[in-house]
Amino acid sequence: MEENNDVKSFIKLISTSTIIASMCCLPSVVLVLFGLASVSSAAALSDTLYWGGEGYEWFRPTMLAVASLSVIIGLVIYFRTRGICSFDDVKRQRRKVINTSLLIIIIAYLSYLLFNYVILTEIGILLGLEWESSRFWNK
Repeated sequence: MEENNDVKSFIKLISTSTIIASMCCLPSVVLVLFGLASVSSAAALSDTLYWGGEGYEWFRPTMLAVASLSVIIGLVIYFRTRGICSFDDVKRQRRKVINTSLLIIIIAYLSYLLFNYVILTEIGILLGLEWESSRFWNK
């Protein structure tokens, strides 16, 4: 039962950080998917947010920083609920803390890459966004 709760909390942690980090492209796909924006305006929005045009050069680094902070805060909350609250507790269980933290950070980063550069790109292309050149296997 305890492992099942761990997996659920890790999935929530990783998916939250992945969605936050992908906020440069996700709104464009959602807007076109629900018919709230045209393909050209959604493409312009994603270009502006991703590349930082028109004064939005702060947006993408900020979202990546917020996503990183959400992973760190989630790990702190996870360890505190498991009774690892002080630095002495961390020293005693350092192997568990390091292995769990590295695993979650790596999985969160890989899920961001998969979600943003494969899943969202392919959905965007299917919806008519001009993202064929951004496919990493076309480079």
